[in-house]
Amino acid sequence: MPLTLLLRCHDLDLTREHYRDTLGFSVSDSAEGTLTVQLQDCRLLFTAHDLWSAAVGSSGTLYFQIVDVEGYFEQVKDHAQIAWPLQDMPYGSREFGVRDCNGYHLAFAQLANA
Repeated sequence: MPLTLLLRCHDLDLTREHYRDTLGFSVSDSAEGTLTVQLQDCRLLFTAHDLWSAAVGSSGTLYFQIVDVEGYFEQVKDHAQIAWPLQDMPYGSREFGVRDCNGYHLAFAQLANA
């Protein structure tokens, strides 16, 4: 079952450019002043509106299960702010992390046997 998160961002235009140009996501404007970003089957929605009376941010890491994590790392490593490098994790995935333009931590992972 797919899950899509709606996250607050600092600026929709900056977020659009970052996800499209730096991270290689497909990006589209969506309903009610939101922005949809997608990589493979993974999708996020962003809004600049303060719907929660809270600052932009999250204490967690958003994990994206993707095909060919090594190839994707090679594509973004010189452009994105790398939070941790591509590595094999003890819990069975190969992954790396980035910090996006809003301060969110994103992990891109592939099961080691996939």
